[in-house]
Order: sequence, then structure tokens, then C-alpha cells
Amino acid sequence: MQIGVTYPQLELGADPAAIRDFAQAAEQAGYDYLLAYDHVLGADPSKHDLSGPYTHESLFHEPFVLFGYLSGLTERIGLVTGIIVLPQRQTALVAKQAAEVDILSGGRLTLGIGIGWNHVEYEGLGQDFRTRGRRSEEQVQLLRRLWEEPLVTFEGEFDTIRDAGIHPRPNRRIPIWFGGGAESVLRRIGRYGDGWLTLGGNTAEQRADLVARFDRARELARAVEA
Repeated sequence: MQIGVTYPQLELGADPAAIRDFAQAAEQAGYDYLLAYDHVLGADPSKHDLSGPYTHESLFHEPFVLFGYLSGLTERIGLVTGIIVLPQRQTALVAKQAAEVDILSGGRLTLGIGIGWNHVEYEGLGQDFRTRGRRSEEQVQLLRRLWEEPLVTFEGEFDTIRDAGIHPRPNRRIPIWFGGGAESVLRRIGRYGDGWLTLGGNTAEQRADLVARFDRARELARAVEA
């Protein structure tokens, strides 16, 4: 069993020394992973109908930049994006950023992805909120190819690349974990994922439900393959 700790984005603030001290203390305490989550834009809840808890006053460090900083200040602890909102980002740029963090950290990155809830953020980043689930499936397939192949030709619904690639590429298969719990997310985990990021509970019933949902993801994957 491995145990991780969530980086306190909202509480710790923007002091580089405090960020360093927290990460180093987590590593020294024996934690296996440090998890950081992502929002690029926060919206004013008095002006927008939002379903999530974060606003324009919520402090979020950009995960790839944060992990680039921490990779030089730590030696062992894994670095998990938990999650980045993948469909609102450019796929090739995510492939490049993730590869770079993984290389500089000595192979410690796990890419946790999700589709998000903040439609204002999607609009500000020039992406369609309504197609985010479908786009994430295509993106994961393209990420894998960009990490593994020197030259990629890809024509999808959302991305087109012709005879191009990133360099340097990672030295290993970067794990991709999916966040969420909807049936569609379970299908994506079963088909494309290496792991699952979920909000679990502490009771026996809640843990049993998580196991049942994970088994359901595997069943859905087998049904798709058949």
C-alpha cells in the first residue's frame, strides 16, 4: 500500500519557501505521493451559475510549473496531478509539459485527469464545455502516441497533427489516472486508464461501494473490447 498527501493549495498560499517546506516535510514523513489539483480561472459566483466550490478568490498553483519547482527540491516522492482539467488544455502542450516534468523529476509524475465543472473556465480557455468528456477520450489516446512515437500523424475530432512529435519524450509510460465517478468515467478508466482518483469514504459501506464501482469499470472495459 502507498499513501499520498494532498498539497494544501488553498491554505498554504504563494510563499515559495512554504511550498518547499511542505513538500520536503511530506517526503521526509514517508509519504509516497504529493497530489496537486488544478484550476486556471476562477469565476465570480455572483455573476455565474457554478456547480463547484471554487471561485476567483481560490488560490491554485499551476500543477506542471509547481511540480517542475518541486522536482528539484525533492528526491523520491511521487508527483500526482489530481486532477488537471484536461479537455480545456491543448493536448500537444500537455504532452510536452508532462514529459518534461517526468524527465526532470526522474520518472515521478502521475497524470491525473478529469473533465471539470467550470464552464466559465472552458470559455476563457477557448474550449467547448459540452464536448469535454468525448474530447478527453481522444486526448488520452493522442498523449500516449506523442509520448511513445517520434513522429505522429493523427486526425481526430478535436486535434490534428501531421508528421510531428515532441522531444524529449519520457523514458517510461507515464501513468494516467482518471478522476470522477460517473458511469462514463468508469468506462474511460476501463478502456484507457491506469488508475482511478475518487472521493472515497471511511466507512466499510463506502469502501465496498468503491470496490464495486472499480469492478464495474473493468466489466465495462471488457464489454467494449468484446
